[in-house]
Amino acid sequence: LPRCRACAGAYFPPSPVCPHCTSRDIEWFTASGGATLYSYVIHQRPSRLWKADGPMSVALVALAEGPMVLSTVVGCPQTPDGLVLDMALRATFIPFDEAMVLAFEPAVAS
Repeated sequence: LPRCRACAGAYFPPSPVCPHCTSRDIEWFTASGGATLYSYVIHQRPSRLWKADGPMSVALVALAEGPMVLSTVVGCPQTPDGLVLDMALRATFIPFDEAMVLAFEPAVAS
């Protein structure tokens, strides 16, 4: 993730200018991979590129470092009972078409 050296704020998406203080003194660091589920919707018919058989979440995830990212939660039921707001998540990567993309899974096995 990018982080501002002037105000220490981490942010996403990347930009050469800090959105917190407008400094251009930016560095990159390795995120912890920890996160929490902030919000989601359940997409009943995901794109064929996901190669998913059933519903798939579209999730707004709060990274432990502060920024929020739009992703998906895997490794749990794609239902309101399985996708609990504020649940602890950890980063993982899953295939999407011919690439690997960032996704999240429950930090504690459900």
